[in-house]
Amino acid sequence: MPTTSAVRVRPALPADVRAVRALVEPYAQARILLAKEMVGYYEAVQEFVVAEAEDPATDDGAGGPRVVGCGALHVMWDDLAEIRTLAVDPAWRGRRVGHALVVELLARARALGLRRVFCLTFEVEFFRAHGFRAIEGTPVSHDVYAELLRSHDDGVAEFLDLARVKPNTLGNTRMLLDLDDPDRPDEVGPGGAPLS
Repeated sequence: MPTTSAVRVRPALPADVRAVRALVEPYAQARILLAKEMVGYYEAVQEFVVAEAEDPATDDGAGGPRVVGCGALHVMWDDLAEIRTLAVDPAWRGRRVGHALVVELLARARALGLRRVFCLTFEVEFFRAHGFRAIEGTPVSHDVYAELLRSHDDGVAEFLDLARVKPNTLGNTRMLLDLDDPDRPDEVGPGGAPLS
């Protein structure tokens, strides 16, 4: 699992759900991320990874690891997943926590044999630096589209660009990464420069 300057990325545990929700809540209030009920986080905990940092000792001498970022990989079809609910504690932005989370989520996608990863984001340059490209429309066949319409998941509805979720997606950019693209860098450095 990737680390970045005292940050460790690991699979989320049920015990992390309250911290994940606390990270996401301000972004959801600002309509940057979708708000979820607590039960939704518990139901999807296996999709999440968290970035953990050592919290310096407080006045009472307690310290220890603290969740400073999170993200999820939601499988949508046999070759397709979405990176969703990517959030970093504002105090930790600019320290490559988001990068470490995306690298781990893409590694999970590869391990699952997926070929494409979708995201819906305001952070276009961040995702572009990881090899994503802006897309129009929904990059699936008519048959797959019809099957995906059966999902009750709001993220899938956003992927399909359904009218009922349009207020959630205003201003967002739809982006896609082809994992088997030979021109895509596996790793990116500061400012998005390819490392490979």
